[in-house]
Amino acid sequence: MAKQKYYVVWKGRKQGIFRSWADCEAQVKGYPQARFKSFPTLAEAEAAFQGKSMASSVRPKDKAQKSPVWDSVSVDVGSQGNPGKVEYKGVDTKTGEILFEKTPINMGTNNMGEFLAIVHGLAYVQGTDKPVYSDSATAIGWVKKKKANSTLSRTKETEEIWSLVERAEKWLRENPNHNPVLKWETDVWGEIKADYGRK
Repeated sequence: MAKQKYYVVWKGRKQGIFRSWADCEAQVKGYPQARFKSFPTLAEAEAAFQGKSMASSVRPKDKAQKSPVWDSVSVDVGSQGNPGKVEYKGVDTKTGEILFEKTPINMGTNNMGEFLAIVHGLAYVQGTDKPVYSDSATAIGWVKKKKANSTLSRTKETEEIWSLVERAEKWLRENPNHNPVLKWETDVWGEIKADYGRK
């Protein structure tokens, strides 16, 4: 059974503390620059909502990361099954405006989609100093190694995503000095701006 979480909404249709993701999502989905975060205990949620800090609610390494770099691109994946249909998009981190999106690929994995989204984002911001945000530590690791370490079998059904992955790997090899790829700190900043809301 999933552990109880408490969701604080500072900016949304309604502000407050909600006891389920569905109730929280109703306040923040589609709301411009919504601000929300989940907490493991009601006490932490109440303290956060009232603006008090609790040592256990913020990890030490996050203290320096009070806010993201707003002049950036954020990417995320929407998948139906894993493996299953995969789509992704990139948005302006500050405004949420969609900058690019990939039509659904019939068969792939979530991590492969995240990898493709990051590389697409890097190609998009080339020539600027904008970083690319992703909430996938796995995909960020693949980008660093310039290799998608997927165990998905290559078949007729998965050929499309594998071809795209190979093209992305080639781009990374040819562009080793690409823009920074940064980890989106979901537990500090809420869901990434490109999130599909399919929790």
